[in-house]
Amino acid sequence: MLFLQLITCFSLMLICLADETKLKEKAASKPVRLFTDEELRKYDGTEEGQPIYMAIKGVVFDVTSGKKFYGKGAPYNALVGKDSTRAVAKMSLDPKDLTHDVTGLTEKELESLESVFTGTYKSKYPIVGYTSRRILNEDGSPNEDFKPEDQPNFSVRAEL
Repeated sequence: MLFLQLITCFSLMLICLADETKLKEKAASKPVRLFTDEELRKYDGTEEGQPIYMAIKGVVFDVTSGKKFYGKGAPYNALVGKDSTRAVAKMSLDPKDLTHDVTGLTEKELESLESVFTGTYKSKYPIVGYTSRRILNEDGSPNEDFKPEDQPNFSVRAEL
């Protein structure tokens, strides 16, 4: 009888230990950053070993995996290290279009922007942060229209 109790106790202990290993905490994901224009410029692909970042619609993507397109001397290098929303919408590399400003874009350009933003960047590249302009107004006051839950890659569960 004692032998049977020891076996039962040992079995329960093994079950508890097995369950405990399954409950290990998930590794923390990298926190999302807020980038000023000056900080974003540091990630323009000119420095070897440094990640390459590009912002569209105030969302900062790590495009390092596309280094052959965005790295130093690559065809789309002009787009990185800044918010290039207008250039993406217009499919332009003209220096005057390398800005976040979407004033005056046509409906077709805005649709193109949304298509490329969602179909290419959000689906292909990790989001590493947001531009400060997306969250703050020019005077530094909070942007009342900014809602974290409406942002790409935002999950209440991930934030808690």
